[in-house]
Amino acid sequence: SDRDHDGGRGVAALDYRAHPDAERFISECVATERAATGLRLSAVHRVGALRIGDAALVAAASAPHRAEAFAAVERLVERIKHEVPIWKRQHFADGVSEWVGL
Repeated sequence: SDRDHDGGRGVAALDYRAHPDAERFISECVATERAATGLRLSAVHRVGALRIGDAALVAAASAPHRAEAFAAVERLVERIKHEVPIWKRQHFADGVSEWVGL
């Protein structure tokens, strides 16, 4: 879920924007992790306006043991965060806003 602070500044709202091919990039990330682990995986990233506390990214794995699932989801989330062109605009409590991930 999204936090209500960044660098000591209060965040009032968030807005996510994505490259038109972001879903394809997410699918490629899922396929790469699936090929490496053999696990069933899925992920989705929301775009548009989100409230603080809303889930921006949801990833799930099905595995015989939870440790495998947790590790695969962690790798998948990190891959998505670093490889998929999704940008976040933070709207701070003081009225200032800034883009993150550009």
